[in-house]
Amino acid sequence: MRIRDFGINIGNLELGTKNSITDVHGVTVGHVTLNEGPIQTGVTAILPHQGSIFEEKLIASSHVINGFGKTMGSIQLEELGTLETPIVLTNTLSIGTAADSVINFILRDHPQIGRTTGTVNPVIGECNDMILNDIRAQAVKKEHVLQALTEATTHVKEGSVGAGRGMVCYSLKGGVGTSSRIIRLPHGSYTIGVLVVTNFGQLSDLKIGGQPVGIQLAEIQKGEEGTDKGSVMIILACDLPVTDRQLNRILKRCSAGLARTGSIISNGSGDIALGFSTFTKIPHNPIGRPLSIASIHEEEIDHAFRAAGEAVEEAVLNSLTAAEPVTGRDGNYRASLRELMQSYGITLKG
Repeated sequence: MRIRDFGINIGNLELGTKNSITDVHGVTVGHVTLNEGPIQTGVTAILPHQGSIFEEKLIASSHVINGFGKTMGSIQLEELGTLETPIVLTNTLSIGTAADSVINFILRDHPQIGRTTGTVNPVIGECNDMILNDIRAQAVKKEHVLQALTEATTHVKEGSVGAGRGMVCYSLKGGVGTSSRIIRLPHGSYTIGVLVVTNFGQLSDLKIGGQPVGIQLAEIQKGEEGTDKGSVMIILACDLPVTDRQLNRILKRCSAGLARTGSIISNGSGDIALGFSTFTKIPHNPIGRPLSIASIHEEEIDHAFRAAGEAVEEAVLNSLTAAEPVTGRDGNYRASLRELMQSYGITLKG
């Protein structure tokens, strides 16, 4: 179930066809979920387009909302303003494995890398799933990452899957969520899609459609909520004509969506937003003439700001409503939002 199945409609903008990051044409997502006793983890891969991302790079940017995280590849991404690999999300101690796998994935089809051209910059994001997952086991292997990359489709599973398998959000079972918005400008209609891996927040802060549901649940749970020491990875895709500077401005507005769900963006939280636009492709090699990079007028960007905030808010809530309960390492258990609401007769008002 998604948040709209409860009668809660987030924001005012039009949804994409699937209300998913894959409403941005060319974007696909793959998951591999590891679910065996104390191993509760996985991998999520986002492919930005279906061609050679190394040969046809995309305008990209990153924004650190709070920097308690171990994201890989964002320095070059921010410096050059381009993305040249898929984005892979996993747990904190598996970022090295994920990076090796993405490098191998790109090297396989590009023999010139490290010979006649430079190297490659894999972009990896992480959250710490140690409450439910035996993270020290480093169960994510290269074959899992490759499988997520090669099996990516336009259908995005949500909840306790992929990189979200072991995540905890607002002291409940978190995970993967996605959402999208359409913005209409005089020169065309454009899609902004978001995918999140949620691993942050404490229960009493949770708000759904402005309703302080978390306070009710925290009172019922009687002190079982944890402190806010988690993280969130936000991946924003769009087909909007933007520069990397404009995209960075849009990424900054993702924090508005987090805040509307109740996040205070705490000290111990790694809250990172990575984004790309498929509108312009940047060739790897010079083409002998200046590049032409289209961009919207700055006065039009408020539409994208609103879309980013709405999509992030809804994606976070979808990660909660779609999640199933999980029992993991040392018998640690996290209930789902649906489970608690049904058990205690709490309803949402649309």
